[in-house]
Amino acid sequence: MPQPNIILILADDLGYSDIGCFGSEVATPNLDRLASGGARFSQMYSFARCCPSRAALLTGLHPHQAGVGHMMDNRGTRAYQGYLRDDAVTIAELLKGAGYTTLMSGKWHVGGFLPAREPERWRPGAPGFPTPLDRGFDRFFGTLAGAGSFFHPHALMEDGEFINEYPDDFYYTDAISDKAGEMIVDAHEQGAPFFLHLAYTAPHWPLHAPPEDIAKYEGRYRAGWDALRQQRHEELNSLGILDPVWRISPRDADSHPWEDNGEKEWEDLRMATYAAMIDRMDQGIGRILQTLDALQISDNTMIIFLSDNGGCAEYLAEDGWINSYVPNLPDGRPVLIGNRVGMRPGPADTYMSYDLPWANASNSPFRLYKHWVHEGGISSPCIVHYPALIPEPAIIHSPTQFIDVLPTCADLAGAAYPEEFNGCAIQPVEGESFRPALEGAAWLRDNPLYWEHEGNRAVRVGDWKLVSKHPEDWELYNMREDRTELQDLSPGEKDRVRSMSALYDAWAERCEVRPWPLD
Repeated sequence: MPQPNIILILADDLGYSDIGCFGSEVATPNLDRLASGGARFSQMYSFARCCPSRAALLTGLHPHQAGVGHMMDNRGTRAYQGYLRDDAVTIAELLKGAGYTTLMSGKWHVGGFLPAREPERWRPGAPGFPTPLDRGFDRFFGTLAGAGSFFHPHALMEDGEFINEYPDDFYYTDAISDKAGEMIVDAHEQGAPFFLHLAYTAPHWPLHAPPEDIAKYEGRYRAGWDALRQQRHEELNSLGILDPVWRISPRDADSHPWEDNGEKEWEDLRMATYAAMIDRMDQGIGRILQTLDALQISDNTMIIFLSDNGGCAEYLAEDGWINSYVPNLPDGRPVLIGNRVGMRPGPADTYMSYDLPWANASNSPFRLYKHWVHEGGISSPCIVHYPALIPEPAIIHSPTQFIDVLPTCADLAGAAYPEEFNGCAIQPVEGESFRPALEGAAWLRDNPLYWEHEGNRAVRVGDWKLVSKHPEDWELYNMREDRTELQDLSPGEKDRVRSMSALYDAWAERCEVRPWPLD
């Protein structure tokens, strides 16, 4: 089998049930097309937050081993330095050594902290601030930071140079897609296989979307979040992605019944804007698929689609946190921060989120959100499309983690994982290739799954998951019987809790995990 082209697509803050082939009402025909001819993984797990998940995905290591145990600020140890470590090899570096042209379009967010309003402190390429070009990519178009405007993004670069002026019709999601298509054409002309990391910022806040896309969904969500959660759960069951014995989790205690909401029209508009952002991303993916078809390379291109964490319940300025916006547009107009009731989301001079109750629907039927390691925070929709390998459409229920993507790509590309790279001894890869599952064979990971983020921690061994929401005690769930984590079995399983917590402690010590909060 020839080396495949590989496209690794990553959405940002997309919930488990936010695309059509995972139960959503949002129009995602292009992702649905990939799923209908490929494999869907029902238990693919991220690492609960944007940059830790990206670090793990790019390196095949746990986030702390990759240098991003928390976020982008340097906390003084190699596990929390806020950028990729030199003793980790990236998927781009690995595949480049196997003859691939390596391309990236979109969000980086694993190269140190860049304060949005202090560009004089940006030092891309300096020690501690690696860009994609420093970590194996031949081409790069995108943003170095974690979030920002879709109409005037800060820290936008192309091949090492900042972009500070935008055409009037600029929209970042479109730019990511269109630049990726150009890169594919250029790479194909060179004759070598290519690896493309396509890293969208949609549908991460702020709620920015073109009016014509918002109009498709305005009015569609007036039945509310309670009805939406139930509708998506039922659809996931009918698709065979979930087991019908798993009951939907109760509405989050920090939400409220839809019928008690006094701003139904405005809330409908917020969710409509969020849906429009997903729709626009899918449109861009469709243009990329058309490019592959035109070049007649679709059958030998493996496409993997993921989300970096679950839906995001952040309320932005009102709960005291926001650091990723530029306060004025280029024409001097102020950017209005926060979820101001009655203010229409979508335009460039707004900066809003869709908030906890809608995020609760995005993660249906699971509990909790981005940040946490209960299922709502770490469960990612996952599609793998590769006609030359996958014998027939399938839903794969084997538990899988982001660290398994690099070894799978290396396996298919014939790339040997190095013991040394650029003069540094390289940590052994932690993930495992899931190629057998794609080929239709029974496959289970040999090793347990582990998570830690902001003191939220978990370990999964087979059907058993031990999980804690910081600073609370361990909870224990049987994932085969209760993946929605409703019946805590820890009181009657003390020996199992003790043995699994010992496994977690040993892993945490090996990965240099520090207690939360960090000093």
